[in-house]
Amino acid sequence: MRILVCGAAGFIGGHLAASLVRDGHDVVGIDINAPRFGANSGVRMIQADLRDPAVVGSILGEGFDEVYQLAADMGGAGYIFTGDNDAQVMHNSATINLNVVNTAAGVKNPPRLFFSSSACVYPQQNQTDPDNPFCAEESAYPADPDSEYGWEKLFSERLYAAYARNHGLTVRIARYHNIFGPLCSWNDGREKAPAALARKVAEAPDGGEIEIWGDGRQTRSFLYVDECVEGTVRLMRSDCAEPLNIGSEEMVTINELADRFIALSGKTLGKRHIPGPQGVRGRNSDNRLIGEKLGWRPSRPLADGMRELYSWIEGQVGLSTGPAEPSA
Repeated sequence: MRILVCGAAGFIGGHLAASLVRDGHDVVGIDINAPRFGANSGVRMIQADLRDPAVVGSILGEGFDEVYQLAADMGGAGYIFTGDNDAQVMHNSATINLNVVNTAAGVKNPPRLFFSSSACVYPQQNQTDPDNPFCAEESAYPADPDSEYGWEKLFSERLYAAYARNHGLTVRIARYHNIFGPLCSWNDGREKAPAALARKVAEAPDGGEIEIWGDGRQTRSFLYVDECVEGTVRLMRSDCAEPLNIGSEEMVTINELADRFIALSGKTLGKRHIPGPQGVRGRNSDNRLIGEKLGWRPSRPLADGMRELYSWIEGQVGLSTGPAEPSA
């Protein structure tokens, strides 16, 4: 097939585009940024701004069988939950989604569309107990997301669903839960918890300590990017038109996540808890519906992905620091 990946220079988009090429498809990627860790072999990359409707019209006019829309203004807790970036997050992401879905509805042979939503759409009141968060798909309403990022994602879910109803588009929507793995943001202020903790551990001297925002008892589940890609493609090519969670059900506290990275490092490190943005107290993917609809659910243990991520970030830290200067 001929496939477009919007946001192909990003973390998940880059992995998705590479996987689609390996499967033998003709893949075009578009992103406002150049790929941070090098272009994917076999992907024709276009560096352009999807907030410009002329850009979207030009690229979609080429004709595609599938379009994966992952482009968004996003980041981890340090970017999303401070409140400092709310306006640009909502404006940039909503503008991209409005352009993509409206243009797709107007082309001669509309492509099948995938939209990457987020677990951030779920109501805050369902995620106050770190041991028992409730994130089943039907729990998204009555709506009360934990951030403006979550509100934009929920709006865009409804946007794509409305265009599907009114214009006959085929739309698939996934709610991603904390995707992690190599080739992610790890030191630019947009990194998420696994990458941030792995970096802190890799940078810390043996016998030192790392900082953790909050008390570290907040819970999350983390899904390795390869399984995210598999679930995304399965959903895209399924008959399921309702939003589905794509995430792991292996929930851990942030303290436990940090301890596991420390163990991987072989160091002895302490943890110092400091004030900082944390998001909801508990979040875990509920995978009952994806199992029912797709006959599949993620299964890779968290430990496997953590080893891959820590090894990669340890290498990145080494590259960023470089060899020691020779003594005089």
